[in-house]
Amino acid sequence: MPVADFVLPALLSGALIGFVLALVGGGGSILAVPLLVYFVGVGEPHMAIGTAAVAVALNAATGLAGHARAGNVRWACAASFALSGVIGAALGAEAGKAFDGEKLLALFGLLMVVVGALMLRKRTGGENPDVRMTRETARPLLRRIIPTGLGVGVMAGFFGIGGGFLIVPGLVFATAMPISLAIGSSLLVVTALGATTAASYALSGLVDWLLIGWMLGGGIAGTLLGRMAGKRLAGRKRTLEIGFAVMVILIGVGIVAEGVAKLA
Repeated sequence: MPVADFVLPALLSGALIGFVLALVGGGGSILAVPLLVYFVGVGEPHMAIGTAAVAVALNAATGLAGHARAGNVRWACAASFALSGVIGAALGAEAGKAFDGEKLLALFGLLMVVVGALMLRKRTGGENPDVRMTRETARPLLRRIIPTGLGVGVMAGFFGIGGGFLIVPGLVFATAMPISLAIGSSLLVVTALGATTAASYALSGLVDWLLIGWMLGGGIAGTLLGRMAGKRLAGRKRTLEIGFAVMVILIGVGIVAEGVAKLA
């Protein structure tokens, strides 16, 4: 593909991924593969997944810096979640590479529908804004963090996604931290899982590094815009989540329909 043909789509894709990651802490990664396949024009699903993993990891790391400065990261909880998630992501990535590309893309669409439906459910449960990993709290926290992180990691590696849309509710479930802290903390986990999946695919030659550069440029701009939008729309977070969930479901239905047609 000529460079000029994918520069603008790559910049816009990176900007959208960075914007969503900064705004809601997840969901940008699940858009990365469809954007690369259907908007940028990457023909091989495995190449799209490997490239998306690198882009998501880099964009998440950029967003993490801003949340860290704002004090929105619970480092010990996030690092524990990330460590178990990395193990799962390494296993999931190997399984994903061995799976037929078209079938994997169809399953990805199905995952989008399921995740979108889960995002429509209102989060319940008490919040603990002072949650910390201490000697007293470590054992009960880790009993939830480790299996949740492992399961999210397997899915992130298999589908080549950062998993932020799963990590945010996973952190809330495992630690009872408020959504604002879960969003900031999730970016550390997204970075770790994306990097693990990306390394696996890169070793197999399934990453387009030139495309990554353009997506990262767009991602930096998108992250800055997402943080600004997040401050302005702080009171409408739930409305944003519902709108985004509906979009994810519709895109997923389209991918499943196309996948079924191809396989048929």
